[in-house]
Amino acid sequence: MRRNRSSLISDLGFLGFLLLMFICIVFIAGSPDQYLQNIIILNIAFLLALVTYFTTVTAGLTLNLAFIFLYGFFVVYQTVTQGGTVGVDTYFWLIMTPLLTVVIWIFTSGVRELQAENERLEKKTSSLAAVDENTDLRNSISFQKDASLFTGISTRYEIPLTLLVIKVKYWSEIRRLIPEEQLSEAIYDVSQLSQSSIRTNDALYLLDKEDATWGLLLFTDSEGAKIVIERIKYKLQQLNDTGFSGKYKVNLGLKIGAVQYDPAAVENPFDFIVQAKKQLEYDV
Repeated sequence: MRRNRSSLISDLGFLGFLLLMFICIVFIAGSPDQYLQNIIILNIAFLLALVTYFTTVTAGLTLNLAFIFLYGFFVVYQTVTQGGTVGVDTYFWLIMTPLLTVVIWIFTSGVRELQAENERLEKKTSSLAAVDENTDLRNSISFQKDASLFTGISTRYEIPLTLLVIKVKYWSEIRRLIPEEQLSEAIYDVSQLSQSSIRTNDALYLLDKEDATWGLLLFTDSEGAKIVIERIKYKLQQLNDTGFSGKYKVNLGLKIGAVQYDPAAVENPFDFIVQAKKQLEYDV
């Protein structure tokens, strides 16, 4: 409903601007003796409308008041010095110039509402998406859903479940060293490295893309998780030695924290993540 209203406002503003421009063209064509003066004033009206488009209606109307004052002073000066009369063209531009500013503001307000609505929809879509578009990995939304299923299986069948949280060391500093287009590649490469180190029935999640943080749900105990941790770190070291560091101009290191699921200590999926992240402090 809001989107339709914004679109209607934008359309009305655009149509109003076209109508006023048509009136201006007809008026200028009907006054050939004042052609140059009318063209100059029309350009000023355009300039004021552009200022309104890129700033605010307040700035545009303030400049219009300044224009009306200066134009009125100019007309009075001509009348006194040349003995002329105030013609229709004077009143026309005193009315038309602010009108052009107002219709541009109406058009701009509609467009900005549409842009804001589009941004809200993009954020909503992003928050509801269960898979990251660049890595095809399940994200934190998927983790919340899957963790409840995994923990239920763990409790029911008494199968140990461990969460690994993986984070790239010094990521905030690395972001400043790696070109923006390579950041997604680095995240994808580390994701592939982690994916290749687990079994098919284990699950990998990209928990925080901005902070380069992954989660691994493993049907294993703490000792089994240690084997997976060593495997991941070993594979990363191999990649660094075979050109991985040359690709990104830095050596990528990982911090990995692990916590085994305990129904009495873990209340929800977020609590599971928090407890695993605490273990990152011990991996230096």
